[in-house]
Amino acid sequence: MMTLSREVVDTLRPGQILLHTVITNADGTPLRARVNGRTQLWKTRPQDFKVPMKYGLRHCFYITEQTGHSWIVSE
Repeated sequence: MMTLSREVVDTLRPGQILLHTVITNADGTPLRARVNGRTQLWKTRPQDFKVPMKYGLRHCFYITEQTGHSWIVSE
């Protein structure tokens, strides 16, 4: 299990599942969300990234370099 960094974000594909390290579901399993689109990367800011995510039916959000430490790639 790896936390999100620039190198890991480069390999993410739409539909891939990520797990939250702190927030859990009602049954105690880690919160699951899937990559919802193409990851945005910048050449001028090499450490910055923006990953579109989807949780449930309607909840969409972004994982950025500030929140990437809370997410891990599922296997």
